[in-house]
Amino acid sequence: MAVSDSTDFELDVAEYIEEAFERCGLEVRTGYDLKSAKRSLNLMLAEWANRGLNQWTITQTTQALTSGTSTYNLNTNVIDILSVVVRRSSTDFAMERISRSTYLGIPTKSTTGRPNQFFLDRQITPVLKIWPTPENSTDTIIFDALTRVDDADTFINTMDMPFRFFPCLAAGLAYYISIKRAPNRTQMLKAMYEEEFQRAMTEDRDRASFNVVPQYQYFRSS
Repeated sequence: MAVSDSTDFELDVAEYIEEAFERCGLEVRTGYDLKSAKRSLNLMLAEWANRGLNQWTITQTTQALTSGTSTYNLNTNVIDILSVVVRRSSTDFAMERISRSTYLGIPTKSTTGRPNQFFLDRQITPVLKIWPTPENSTDTIIFDALTRVDDADTFINTMDMPFRFFPCLAAGLAYYISIKRAPNRTQMLKAMYEEEFQRAMTEDRDRASFNVVPQYQYFRSS
């Protein structure tokens, strides 16, 4: 028996909508059905950003530093920063993430040196704040950023995700549409969506080993 020798299966936005409507026991009949479903799809993608890490949306970015400048506006598609290093003379030095209150509490923000701490101010346009303030304009910082999934724009677009998330997206869109159009199926479709999402996220995890070592401290009683 011959196999297809093909691994290019992919749905466009219109096909996801059609699949989701069928799961709701409905048919796409009007242009408004398409518009409403695409809106639900984009809202669901925004919800995914609140659920945790999607490995395929991690982007490594290099930012040149400027002497005396400690704040840098990032791309608006940045959701969060996972790790940062400062590169000097081909050597990378890890930087420590600090909280808003810790950054605010630094009394001498104008101190210059090799940056070793950073705070991400998660505004609509995210701002990366580093300390100490760079002492030269030759260092660079390199960071892994969690970024937004591309929107569902036109109906002929395919979606910005690996194939293993296709079932999750179809299940989620069906659930979102059911809230508006088929409430009698909402609980069933929600359960399917959560199961598909959990399965996809479990597969998408980082495979690096992780060890927890307890720290023991001994105190001598007086």
